[in-house]
Amino acid sequence: MFTDEITVDARGHRCPVPTLRLRRALEDASPGVKVRLLADDPLARIDVPHFANGAGFVVVETGERDGVLSFLVARP
Repeated sequence: MFTDEITVDARGHRCPVPTLRLRRALEDASPGVKVRLLADDPLARIDVPHFANGAGFVVVETGERDGVLSFLVARP
């Protein structure tokens, strides 16, 4: 079964762990696959977009629900 989205659950971890897990997943992902990061560290609001911009990735979608941040990130 093929999916075009991978979920990385980094809830319960403090930065930089969520960003490091996101980077690894993006590097391992096949072309066209997006990675959704779930994190509950408030610093991820700053760290994830900063990392994505610096590494050449694109934050496609952001959101928050019940204290959990969600970022959908893709390679351009």
